[in-house]
Amino acid sequence: MGLLYLSALLVSIAGQVVLDRRWGLFFWRDARRAAVTLVTGVAFFLLWDAAGIGLGIFFRGVTDLMTGVLLGPELPLEEVFFLVLLCYVTMNVHGLALARWPGRGADRDGRADGRTGAGAAR
Repeated sequence: MGLLYLSALLVSIAGQVVLDRRWGLFFWRDARRAAVTLVTGVAFFLLWDAAGIGLGIFFRGVTDLMTGVLLGPELPLEEVFFLVLLCYVTMNVHGLALARWPGRGADRDGRADGRTGAGAAR
C-alpha cells in the first residue's frame, strides 16, 4: 500500500501527458518554454513548502498510502510529484483556454482587455 499515492500521481501525470500530446497544449506546443515553466513552478512551490515547514505551518501527514521517503524534514517524496501534477494541469488548462478562446490574451499592444485606440483610454 505504500506506493498507492505515488502510483496515483504518476498515472495522473501520464494522463496529463496524453492530453497534452493529443491537443498540443503545453510541451507539444513549445517544449523548451514548457520545461522552463514547469521547473520554475515546481521550484517555487518547493520553496513555498520549505518556508511553510520552517515556520511550522506545514506538516507531513502520516499514512500507509505513502512511501515514507522524506526529501527533507516534513517533505515527502510524493510532494514533488504532486507539484509536477499541479503545475502540469494548470499549464494544460491554460493551453486549452488559449486554444478554445483565441484572442482573449494580450493583443499586439500588450493590453489584456483587447481595447485599442480611443476606447482604450476610457
